[in-house]
Amino acid sequence: MNVAISTALSGISAANERLRASASNIANMAASSQSRESVEPTNVDKVPAREINPANEIVEQQSAAYAFVANLKVLQTQLNTTGALLDIKA
Repeated sequence: MNVAISTALSGISAANERLRASASNIANMAASSQSRESVEPTNVDKVPAREINPANEIVEQQSAAYAFVANLKVLQTQLNTTGALLDIKA
C-alpha cells in the first residue's frame, strides 16, 4: 500500500475516533460522573479527566470533521494521481 494512502487512512481513522469520543462526552453529560474522554495520538499516557464543556466539545467535533474531510481530499488526490499514472503507462 502506498505511504500517502496509508497516511490518509490513518488520519481518517484518527478523526473518526476524535469525533466518537467527543460525541460520547456530549451524550454522557447528564451522567453523575462527568469525566471527559479524549483521544491524544501523540501521548500514550492517560490524559487526566476534566469537566465536560459543551462549547469545547462542539469545537472538537468541528475540528475532527475538518480533519476527516482534509484526509479524504488527500486520499482522493492520491487515487486520482495513481489512476493518471496508470493511464499514462498503459
